[in-house]
Amino acid sequence: MRRSVAYKAFFKNKAGLFGAVIVAFIVIFAVFAPWLAPHDPTRQDVPNRLAQPSIDHPLGTDQYGRDVFSRLIYGARISLVVGILAVLIGLVIGVFLGLVAGYSGGLVDLLICKIIDILMSFPMLLLAMAIVAILGTSLVNSILAVGISSIPRFARLARGQVLALKNTEFIEAGRALGLSPGRIVFFHLFPNILSSIVIMGTLYIATAIIMESNLSFLGLGAQAPTATWGGMISDGRAFLRSSPWVSTFPGIAIALSVLAFNMLGDGLRDALDPKLKMER
Repeated sequence: MRRSVAYKAFFKNKAGLFGAVIVAFIVIFAVFAPWLAPHDPTRQDVPNRLAQPSIDHPLGTDQYGRDVFSRLIYGARISLVVGILAVLIGLVIGVFLGLVAGYSGGLVDLLICKIIDILMSFPMLLLAMAIVAILGTSLVNSILAVGISSIPRFARLARGQVLALKNTEFIEAGRALGLSPGRIVFFHLFPNILSSIVIMGTLYIATAIIMESNLSFLGLGAQAPTATWGGMISDGRAFLRSSPWVSTFPGIAIALSVLAFNMLGDGLRDALDPKLKMER
């Protein structure tokens, strides 16, 4: 019953529904890139370099004659892979630490909070850059860097939610029945904070896409000739006046993706957050 109400509430949210449709299109482009891309994204055609948009090249070509539209489609794969995997890393580790800290309290809570505070003292991009500088530049390392930098945000969310719930009646009832702390945390507390985690995870995919684009722009993400949106913007900076399409279209793709995931996250929040329902 609650699930059907949440579905109805989400589908009534036009902004959230629009975000979901855009995200679905991005996923389709990423999954079916080999069939949708009209050209090989890494094939160079130097005599046709910096060609204007045409029927053969709908978004033009870059300085090596590579089709911008094809690279844009393949770049969606990198952005989604980094966004989803990095958020999963941050979510799993961060939520686990937040659950343990919030329920345990005492010295364990203090130690975990100090570690979280140290990580939170660094801006996410700066922390990710430092991690990549230590591990080396590659797609896998950029995923790890973005994921590690998001851990403290998920940990703080989970800890705060647990602190608000751990002294409620149903948790006290579980303790009275002799349930183990692990069972209470993972089978009673965790399901009750899952909606907040899902919402934040959706919103943080947008943040992860921006961070991956920043790393790729700086040359710290996936390396050439792999197509990435941030790398495409970096490649086209020298041609902004003469051939603006090289950087403009990947910039639009990043902005549209971030907007779509934010709208989707807001729609999920409105549908799943019981506090917002009570305020209406």
